[in-house]
Amino acid sequence: MNNLYNFGQTPTLLIFVLFLWSLLWKGLALWKAVKNEQRNWYIVMLVVNTIGILEIAYLFYFSKKRMKLKELMFWKSK
Repeated sequence: MNNLYNFGQTPTLLIFVLFLWSLLWKGLALWKAVKNEQRNWYIVMLVVNTIGILEIAYLFYFSKKRMKLKELMFWKSK
């Protein structure tokens, strides 16, 4: 029972960073799933929260058009 109380002591900043991390990857993956007309992937990623792990796997491995690391570096000049 004491361990459950300690879980509530998780730093707020860590939770916020994990939320932003998950939101970024989920947004990219959902957008790409819609664009590729992969409805089943869209539904699974919308419902299941894996802190970005499933979304990253989809983007770089399971997607019809796999994403490359260069595509994520949008801030670099061409």
